[in-house]
Amino acid sequence: MAEGGAARQTTEAGPAFAFDKLKRVPSYRMLAEAVTLQILDGRLRAGDPLPTEAQLCEAFGVNRSTVREAVRVLEEASLLRRETSRRFVISHPSNADLGVQFERMVLLQEISFQELWETVRAVGPAMSRLAAERATGAQLDALEAHLALLQQAVDAHTSLVEPNIVFDDMVARMSGNRALLLAHETMWRQMYPRYQAAVFDHVPAASKRMLESRRALLAALRRRDADEAEQCTIRHIVDFKRGYELAQKQIAAPQAAPAARPKAVRKKA
Repeated sequence: MAEGGAARQTTEAGPAFAFDKLKRVPSYRMLAEAVTLQILDGRLRAGDPLPTEAQLCEAFGVNRSTVREAVRVLEEASLLRRETSRRFVISHPSNADLGVQFERMVLLQEISFQELWETVRAVGPAMSRLAAERATGAQLDALEAHLALLQQAVDAHTSLVEPNIVFDDMVARMSGNRALLLAHETMWRQMYPRYQAAVFDHVPAASKRMLESRRALLAALRRRDADEAEQCTIRHIVDFKRGYELAQKQIAAPQAAPAARPKAVRKKA
């Protein structure tokens, strides 16, 4: 048999071995990955300037078009922020940036409401339990002030999506666990816009029940009652699913993209 072939045929001595051709990774992706690794290991920190085009060309032995493609990839990943037409600095993706990427994966992988709900059901109660144990008085006062904004949104029949997301984010921050915060925020940012369209707009009692559950959670947090805070969150999440079912939505169906994102409800100064 000739040497150097991509595959060896079956012989009496043993089975054949077949190998796929090696894939060539584009140079710009190799460059982007090299910069990403330096960001991950801390050699490049948020706010540090990215080396110039000329410096990157010399360091990696590539041309300017390769550097520009790598910069585009890094910018799309929110690992670079453009300060001027020619100047970039290192940045870290925000939770909102990650939420957008997560939403794309939800749609591409045809993840269902049921799957999202099961994840929130696992994360939310743990978050509330930790919040009851760790929240500061200032954080609880801020949560109570935000609850007033939520009441205003209910009274005015305006979108409850952003006020609910902010409420959950505030509780998540009280937990002192950034992994929980990230997981919880990305989940709720997928569920609330769909819930608004499916439930708040069509089931009149949903907004009042939601408000009552928020008040009950705040009361449990103020009492430092971790067990009750956990149960309040479980009831809220179960009620969330029940409302979705009452709106005759298919919880096992793949999620569709929300029609439009609501405007943020800003806190009053």
